[in-house]
Amino acid sequence: MTAVSYGFERHLPHLGFDEAVGRVTEALAAEGFGVLTTIDVRETLRTKLGVEMRPYVILGACNPPLAKQALDADPHIGLLLPCNVVIQEAPEGGVVVSIADPKAMFTLVENPAVATVAEEADRRLRRVIDSLEGEGESGF
Repeated sequence: MTAVSYGFERHLPHLGFDEAVGRVTEALAAEGFGVLTTIDVRETLRTKLGVEMRPYVILGACNPPLAKQALDADPHIGLLLPCNVVIQEAPEGGVVVSIADPKAMFTLVENPAVATVAEEADRRLRRVIDSLEGEGESGF
């Protein structure tokens, strides 16, 4: 997997795709995040372009109290919400779960109140990724 500075991930080599989606959703809920949107990229590309790809979904996760704090600090912050979580079938087997780093996303905003929210979201989302069983890469 290519290293990038805007997220972190975990490879779950012995987990099926649907089970991974369930575990990630549960781990997000344990940290106060609900899933607002589910984008099935595989199905969208099949329907719109007639192409096949491996299972790949983007979950739009939101922690309402943190979102409210961020919106109170900067009403335009909605451009950077919700927190995206990608779950994709790995070519070598298992799945890869990737989460956008809120601190990296919110560096675009020069507001200390937003930075505080980003720090808390980062802590919670890192606990989500750490709670997932599996071995492999963490941090990209």
